[in-house]
Amino acid sequence: MNKKILVFTDLDGTLLDHYTYQTDDAQEMIDKLKQDNIAIIPNSSKTFPEIELIRQQLSLHSPFITENGAAIYIPVNYFEQQPSDTRLEGQYWVKSFSHSSEHWQSLLKEFAGDFANFYQGFSEMSVSELMALTDLSEDNAKMAKQRQYSEPLHWTGDQATQTKFVACMEKQGANVLQGGRFLHISGHCNKGQAQQWLAQQYSQYAALSSQSEKALIAPHDEIITIALGDGKNDIAMLEQATIAVQIKSPVHDFPSLERNNNIYQSRQYGPAGWAECLQEILSSTLIC
Repeated sequence: MNKKILVFTDLDGTLLDHYTYQTDDAQEMIDKLKQDNIAIIPNSSKTFPEIELIRQQLSLHSPFITENGAAIYIPVNYFEQQPSDTRLEGQYWVKSFSHSSEHWQSLLKEFAGDFANFYQGFSEMSVSELMALTDLSEDNAKMAKQRQYSEPLHWTGDQATQTKFVACMEKQGANVLQGGRFLHISGHCNKGQAQQWLAQQYSQYAALSSQSEKALIAPHDEIITIALGDGKNDIAMLEQATIAVQIKSPVHDFPSLERNNNIYQSRQYGPAGWAECLQEILSSTLIC
């Protein structure tokens, strides 16, 4: 049985620098993974247009996961057949795990009125306000606002009030995740659930090269998942993966994990740490 590696990666603060959003320090490793036919799978809080643009910039052709595990986008014909329980949207087979963003916006209006002075949602922000909060360019801020399955919030209240707010939203069926900068309101989905589902598809169907019909990964190959992330919203995918990689952040400590095996913590920040840990893992006996 062949061992095949899948690299699931967070973007902001992990593959992308926290401040500049650049991948320069990871480019050599990105090239190596592509040369070795190792799939790089973005698994991010970012939206579909944001991740699609990054994939184009990095010449990635693998599937990707949006909005903290709310949806998986698989390029049509990436697998030898369309996975069950997916629908066709443009050039992608899509698996979704959450209600629409409009659903969560409606719940916030109906049930979170007592907390309205303590947050501002993406849907309420102007592009310029989001640019000021994130240092995104105007075009990137516009793409960030195109949420399909979630409503990120800029929280301005204290921790005690936030705890009450989270309990209120969870009572209404929402899942609340703390990302690098924002609270994310969505369904009971996470990066780990989506990662697990997609890894199962690799085990079930052959993954085909975009350049040929040669199988990159055949059914029943042993799948090794490497997950890399820096924030609390990455915990689920780090816990679920074969190998967990925590990327050092300039703005917070490593989030706590329950697992105690096959964990790497980078010494360098962001994309430099991303490349550092992958180099160490690819040289180790874990994947041999």
